[in-house]
Amino acid sequence: MDSNIFTGIDTIASQSVTSQTTKTKTLGKDDFMKLLLAQLKNQDPLKPIDGTDFAAQLAQFSSLEQLSNMNTELKNQSLSQMTMNYAQSVNMIGKEVVTNSGNSLMVSGPTTDLNYKLATDAQSVTITILDKEGKVVKTLDVTAQKAGMNKVTWDSSDIEKGDYTFQVIAKDSKGQTVSVDVMTSGLVTAVHFRNNQILATVNGKEIPLSSIIEVKQPETPLNNPIDGPQPAIPLSSIVDAIKQVQS
Repeated sequence: MDSNIFTGIDTIASQSVTSQTTKTKTLGKDDFMKLLLAQLKNQDPLKPIDGTDFAAQLAQFSSLEQLSNMNTELKNQSLSQMTMNYAQSVNMIGKEVVTNSGNSLMVSGPTTDLNYKLATDAQSVTITILDKEGKVVKTLDVTAQKAGMNKVTWDSSDIEKGDYTFQVIAKDSKGQTVSVDVMTSGLVTAVHFRNNQILATVNGKEIPLSSIIEVKQPETPLNNPIDGPQPAIPLSSIVDAIKQVQS
């Protein structure tokens, strides 16, 4: 199994173990039972506990036990869900994605998609593409576009492959500037689990998995020392790995 997967699983499991071993400051069901037994043992034989009161205490204990079991079950389900999400997110490595944060893009083929979102309709759109040094590589002038998500396909066949950035300036029919949100596009090179969220590395930057809005196969696949399809990851192996960490 990929060592990156075990690293993520170890992180999830260790965080769960840490939270479980933290010293509690509240009474649990065992403490409640000890108090109840101590109360029965030390009661005044001439004034025993009223049957109604005793039944109420037993009912409280039963409710406490059920809530405790429910809490444990929810924690286990949450851990299982995080583990499955991480295992599934690993399959995104090598895929080309579009995210709603940043303005970087990767040129890896004869054409490159430039994604952005317009706040309102635009009469004219100017896209400027820059290299790593900030030098202008290409300027594209686009005709009227509607508000919302837009995509322009750039002929990058004569451009060196690598990382670039782009800027978008849009104006409406009155010449007023239209607000634009540009999107990052690139290859996913790694996946991490940190601070209870899954992060994907795109163009050398870590972004939340929740910010990815599009996933597709790249025109030029990511270099991979393993030829052929990646082996499937049995869920049982993931569960066993978590049990080893918790034991």
